[in-house]
Amino acid sequence: MTRPLPPWFDDAKFGIFVHWTAAAVPAFAPVGPSPFDIAEHEGWEAAFARTPYVEWYLNSLSIEGSPVAEYHAEHHPDTPYDAFVAEFLAGHAGWDPAAWARLFRAAGAKYVVLVTKHHDGVTLWPSEIPNPNKENWASPRDCVGDLAAAVRAEGMRFGTYYSGGLDWSFGGLPITDFGSMIGAIPQTDEYLAYADAHWRELIDRYQPSVLWNDIGYPSNADLGALHDYYLERVPDGVVNDRFKWAAPTDEVHSDFLTPEYSTVGPPDGRKWESTRGMGTSFGYNRMEDPADYLSVDDLVRMVIDVTAHGGNVLLNVGPMGDGRIPWTQAERLLALGAWLDTNSDAIYDTRPWTSAPADQCGPTDGTTADGRDVRFTWSPTDGSVFATVIGARPAGDTGNAVVTFEVPDHVGAAGANGTVVTRLGHGRPLVWERTDECLTVHLTDVPAGDPAFVLRIAPA
Repeated sequence: MTRPLPPWFDDAKFGIFVHWTAAAVPAFAPVGPSPFDIAEHEGWEAAFARTPYVEWYLNSLSIEGSPVAEYHAEHHPDTPYDAFVAEFLAGHAGWDPAAWARLFRAAGAKYVVLVTKHHDGVTLWPSEIPNPNKENWASPRDCVGDLAAAVRAEGMRFGTYYSGGLDWSFGGLPITDFGSMIGAIPQTDEYLAYADAHWRELIDRYQPSVLWNDIGYPSNADLGALHDYYLERVPDGVVNDRFKWAAPTDEVHSDFLTPEYSTVGPPDGRKWESTRGMGTSFGYNRMEDPADYLSVDDLVRMVIDVTAHGGNVLLNVGPMGDGRIPWTQAERLLALGAWLDTNSDAIYDTRPWTSAPADQCGPTDGTTADGRDVRFTWSPTDGSVFATVIGARPAGDTGNAVVTFEVPDHVGAAGANGTVVTRLGHGRPLVWERTDECLTVHLTDVPAGDPAFVLRIAPA
């Protein structure tokens, strides 16, 4: 099945992912490189044994000699994972979804995707399809519905993540390498019926704008029927690409690709979404300190880079076990939101500054004369081109400066008579001149320390 990408998703650019699981109670994983980086240099066995992802705690615990197994033996001897689940679920009564939603809106997010069931199998809603293998493995509170309502009240869209491929309450532990992960996907008729019923229940109850599956799906599933069921009920919904891993054919519908801990999009121009935690984990890790998190400058640059290359950013928030969002995460969200509020025209509702066919496209990237990176987007609404200059004001600059950068050939009218150049956040026209392929703009009052500023080049 093919269809045009719903415009809202291409326009949104920035969403919030939420990994809130029972593993946030012990909240431990070794801080270090992503599992993909570990696998590249040391192999998948090392990646699974030392994964920095807290939400994989139960699997890490099952690997003898892993840092999690050693930590658990020292700090939680004789405590089963079930005890963490009980503590986690009991704390849901005091959780405030409206506070989350206000923070996410202030961060500039246009959509929110909640993990409704991760690999441990615990569901964040009181499903009518109970877990056949574990009692009290579902939240007594409808956290999914409560957050959906709060998010929508703040003007954002709501999506649901569901681990369709892994559910450790159905077995599969330990996963020690990539092959055993694929082998851990339950293939029984019982699990397929269970997962399919859950997805349909999520669709019927919450009408999510995003279906975000993870780690594949049982190989004998009729994914076409499931996706048809969804799109009949949510016609402008979008489906990610992770139903495919265990599918018998590549002809499975997906609207976007999902590279993890990477900001490199596909070469074929398909819509993509870069997802990662602010630190080394998705779930909350009490071992991380502020230095382990992306800085505000890094977050701003990531949104700029991904947007200029046709992607969305799905930035993860990892709440603590009781539902509080750590200040280290919240302050970064608020600062990112402040930058987006000023420079929103260059991000939301834009497209990469390229033109078809692809082999005739000019560059989307450039540099200024003083070595700062420049990224280009454009507005289909009014034709404005946005040049986002990344990097703080040069040392010693008094605030009035000159910035010169190469303009892609296909910018066309930029520099023609009648063109108006302004800096977002200050609408006064700037003095500019064009020489050969370069546009030189005379700036006024660019604040020191800003991670990036944006020039709007409005056509004549």
